[in-house]
Amino acid sequence: MSQRQLYLGLMSGTSADAIDAALVDLQSTPQLLEQHTLPLPAEIRQQIHSLSLPGDNEIDRMGALDVDLGKLFARTSLELHAKAGISATQNAAIGCHGQTIRHRPPGSSEGTFTLQIGDPNLIAELTGITTVADFRRRDMAAGGQGAPLVPAFHRAIFHTHAKDRVIVNIGGMANITWLPAQGQTLGFDTGPGNVLMDDWIHSHSGDSYDKNGTWAASGQAHPELLADLLADAYFTLPAPKSTGRESFNRSWLDKSLAKLATTLSPVDVQATLLELTAATIAGNIGSLGRAAKEIYVCGGGAYNPRLMQRLQDLLPTDKVASTSVLGIDPQWIEAMAFAWLAQQTINHRTGNLREVTGAKREVILGGVYYAGEHRTGFLK
Repeated sequence: MSQRQLYLGLMSGTSADAIDAALVDLQSTPQLLEQHTLPLPAEIRQQIHSLSLPGDNEIDRMGALDVDLGKLFARTSLELHAKAGISATQNAAIGCHGQTIRHRPPGSSEGTFTLQIGDPNLIAELTGITTVADFRRRDMAAGGQGAPLVPAFHRAIFHTHAKDRVIVNIGGMANITWLPAQGQTLGFDTGPGNVLMDDWIHSHSGDSYDKNGTWAASGQAHPELLADLLADAYFTLPAPKSTGRESFNRSWLDKSLAKLATTLSPVDVQATLLELTAATIAGNIGSLGRAAKEIYVCGGGAYNPRLMQRLQDLLPTDKVASTSVLGIDPQWIEAMAFAWLAQQTINHRTGNLREVTGAKREVILGGVYYAGEHRTGFLK
């Protein structure tokens, strides 16, 4: 029997609600062995969101949060190992995406850079496991967007020569991966996923998200507001492209709301935001070709029946389903992807796709932070 190759992936996305961890056997076909979620404290989440936009004393606030998140990433890893009954010595490496606090892709007026925090030195030291992190910046150094990076993993596990497929990841932002049966893989961010809906319901009810899309389903999308939101220049930019909370946030929404002659009910705004997410995803998928496609959704949006239904309504000739149909729970795909990307780096293999990010060439991603002595539970 062949020996397992265990890697752990850590993901904290735009919503910054939790750290997802996936323990994956990458000996052959990726196999999810165990998973774990550590909810982020409200104070940490608020600090992350405040650092996503310019503000006072950013360097000191970032430095402190970098340390705090490093410890939380390490804690998540240790808790997952305890849950799985696997020691650190059995784990080849951790792949940590880190928490994005600023992403300025090529063409941004503020310059071109990206920043993910959650100190990988601490993760390696506190877990005793070699850690791979800072995946985006090497792609940007090669002229790419730095995102999305997950399409390479999507191609590795979901591509088939029998059918055209699209993988849709709906987290805080939404992105698609085009996997034609024959031809080139493509991928890019379509715009906001859950981020605006989550922020809007939180400000009106205190809920962190609209469970099942129930609140949005009880309202009516407002055509004028939707048209103004869709007029944003990002939606007509050609790929490759990527975006984040820097562009799509509450201030961005408030500017459109202020243009309306009447004040909308909060529930109708929520319905409009859901329609914005569905319309921008479906519009981009529709542009990929007329032939019927299989569309598989992962990320938090896969658990929103109202959003899933609107995608199916807008793409009537395509099949829309969760990636669970393919045998992988939609919550864990991104964390699994960074376990896979860590393996790519450790084995000196490239991790980006030029046709997705726009980089001049495919490169080995990330920095490697080697562990010394393997430890267990050294975290206070």
